[in-house]
Amino acid sequence: MIRVRVILLIIGYFVSILGITMNIPLIVDYVNNNQDWEAFLVSEFFTLFIGVSLAITCRESDLKDISIREAFILTTCSWITLVFFASLPFFYSDLNLGYVDAFFEAMSSLTTTGATIITNLDNAPPGILVWRAFLEWVGGIGIIVMAIAILPFLRVGGMQLFKTESSDKSHKIMPRVKQLAAAIGAIYVLFTVICATALYFAGMGMFDAILHAMTSVSTGGFSTHDLSIAYFNDYTIELIIMFFIILGAIPFPIHIKLFQGKWKAIQNDQQLYFFFLVLLILIAITVIWLMSSFAMSFDHAFRIASFNVVAIITTTGYASTDYSLWGESILTLLFLVSVIGGCTGSTSGGIKIFRFQVLYVTAKYQIFRLIQPHGVYKVQYNGETIPDSVGSAVMAFFLIFCFCFFIIAILLSFTGLDFITSLSAAAATIANLGPGLGNIVGPAGNYHSLTDFAKWVISAGMLIGRLEIFTIFVLFSAAFWRD
Repeated sequence: MIRVRVILLIIGYFVSILGITMNIPLIVDYVNNNQDWEAFLVSEFFTLFIGVSLAITCRESDLKDISIREAFILTTCSWITLVFFASLPFFYSDLNLGYVDAFFEAMSSLTTTGATIITNLDNAPPGILVWRAFLEWVGGIGIIVMAIAILPFLRVGGMQLFKTESSDKSHKIMPRVKQLAAAIGAIYVLFTVICATALYFAGMGMFDAILHAMTSVSTGGFSTHDLSIAYFNDYTIELIIMFFIILGAIPFPIHIKLFQGKWKAIQNDQQLYFFFLVLLILIAITVIWLMSSFAMSFDHAFRIASFNVVAIITTTGYASTDYSLWGESILTLLFLVSVIGGCTGSTSGGIKIFRFQVLYVTAKYQIFRLIQPHGVYKVQYNGETIPDSVGSAVMAFFLIFCFCFFIIAILLSFTGLDFITSLSAAAATIANLGPGLGNIVGPAGNYHSLTDFAKWVISAGMLIGRLEIFTIFVLFSAAFWRD
């Protein structure tokens, strides 16, 4: 039996906390004499009223025992509810956004996608810029906790490989979530503070430094300027941002182990090794391409290639140049790589490195079985045997991911978008990358000109991609709702 009151209580807590955090951009706008503080005040009042009402109404519920079905419902409903309330400041602001645009911006923020519909960011209200960055930052830590503490418990897409030693086999997840959230939160805040400090001393203003630190560590990619990182045109700033983007794309369980002095965690992690290997190969290929096709010097080619390749593979929405002008060959490669994403347990989106590794070893041993049907093979990942259920879950994830990608691309094409724009927007959506390709959704454009239907489709795609597809699709199964 699904306990609705337990789900509503936790959602009430989340909504209440979100409402309280609206004071941050409210104060920023008020101090800067911007009338948008009133939009945050109205949004905060409504958000707190609903959140506190839910918490008070359901306060006697027991949070200790949450079943798998309740966890599935809670995960999806929490994200949708938070996006709804997070969109209110955008809707009531002086930006004159319709509700579809406001919802789109909030969804992109909380899922750390980095796609935006706001034009003229350089003159946008400071409170709105703070709210966008803060939502990405909160979404980033929420994604990490979900990937480490919840999805392995729910066995989503092969994530059961990442059950930690503290996994509670009695189906109680709340204590584990609290412990992991505390450890992750401390490291997450530390990275953000160090990044902001480094950017400030590198020449950024304090306001820009804080906001870019938040969107770098969360691999979200929202900037305070229309030109994104190209606005600063500073190699030191790019290096700092790139470093912290990579930290955000590394599994946070590894960060935790490193802070505990377990340095062998880096040596023994195949996912981390493959992530850096792919990164270095792509940067090398891009540098060679830029030097041969555009007669760039090595220094300049390496600078723009390294930053933008890192931003793309980690699904961060930053850009230091309009890479859509690099030519179809390299763009095709980057387009395909963009869906890979970073590592599991990080803030990055995409399919995730480990699934490609599991798919590879599963396929390899399947070929061995065809050659020697009576042989005994142990399919291993990170030194541990992979159960058949994990291989099947990963292959199912790939199939459903491709299916969702094609459906989104087809729906977008029905709105009048060209082939490249439809495909790249679909990939950028479900992989939570942000910028796509072309003049409309490319790094030099944004999603403002799309139809409302296209924005709803993309918003749904961002949520599906961020919640690892099955977390949402399982709710549409009749078997899920049977007692």
